[in-house]
Amino acid sequence: MTDPTPIPLVDLGAQRDQIQDEVAAGWEQVLARTAFINGPAVGAFEQEYAQFLGANHVIGVGNGTDAIEFALRALGVGHGDEAIIPANTFIATAEAVARAGATPVLVDCTDDTALLDPTKVAAAVTDRTKVVIPVHLYGQAAEVEKIKEAAPGLPILEDAAQSQGATRNGVPAGTLGDIAATSFYPGKNLGAYGDAGAVITNSDALAEQVRLIRDHGSPRKYEHTVLGFNSRLDTLQAVVLSAKLKRLAGWNAARRAAAERYDTLLKGVEGVVTPTVAAGNEPVWHLYVVRVQNRDGVLAKLHEAKIGAGIHYPVAVHLTEAFAGLGKVRGDFPVAEKMADEILTLPLYAEITEEQQQRVVEVLTAAVS
Repeated sequence: MTDPTPIPLVDLGAQRDQIQDEVAAGWEQVLARTAFINGPAVGAFEQEYAQFLGANHVIGVGNGTDAIEFALRALGVGHGDEAIIPANTFIATAEAVARAGATPVLVDCTDDTALLDPTKVAAAVTDRTKVVIPVHLYGQAAEVEKIKEAAPGLPILEDAAQSQGATRNGVPAGTLGDIAATSFYPGKNLGAYGDAGAVITNSDALAEQVRLIRDHGSPRKYEHTVLGFNSRLDTLQAVVLSAKLKRLAGWNAARRAAAERYDTLLKGVEGVVTPTVAAGNEPVWHLYVVRVQNRDGVLAKLHEAKIGAGIHYPVAVHLTEAFAGLGKVRGDFPVAEKMADEILTLPLYAEITEEQQQRVVEVLTAAVS
């Protein structure tokens, strides 16, 4: 029997092939102009992405983690302050809070969507709470309006790294709160060819602060008004992002179609819990995450069949060694902990074929039976 062709978790080469000529031409212009730092392509992409989102400002930075930290600093969050975040998130959300000098305060997620549970936010608010950071996980938006009701008066900083093009009640993710951070890590729906990120806001004042912070606190050369960092969106990456942005809506539509196929193929398969979409959400399916028992055993069988499944994320924030200092233990956030033991990410990208998805489901069905 011929070995099956591997099915990757994500196929970055398929996107590369679609944009390579446009990127090559754009890079040639950058090289010809030698505009390597803050070149015209950076401002062009910032304007294009702002228009895509319907936002007033997009400020490119070096990566998504910096984007969260700079947004926090622009809001004035620092030492002695607390920031509410979900226990079920990539560690960068908590990392950025700690880097800004504040303390992450964890809140459990919902059992159906895996998003920050709005009903548990109010109990986490103290007189030191300065911001709430909902994470638009797996490609769908958190229930920001409910979070605002639970924490009235507190600014909302959206972690929108996985939700480029998603909407909630018709409003784009990244524009639901006061300020947002996103990542253009290569595997994102809108991914660069290296690290890149951005801050999004409708506030002129916050945008001005982030622009200062990303560039040595400098409004003009050799003038430094605040303590800043060196974290600017690379001009070459801006060329890549502009090329991909033109295709993002079509790629997201293809992801939605692929997610619907998984829903249909997995309907009635015992032992597999498919994702739930919150009412009002139109997700972009950055990840298609199911839940299974004996997850590690199931994952091993998928890998044996050359299917590139993954886990997002295997350890809740409070159980990582890096955040042991929060003093939280197993049992404090039971839903997030249960998720970490059961979640399984299936291959999904715009170019995945129906035949590939059928094979994924066949192997998964056998593995859980």
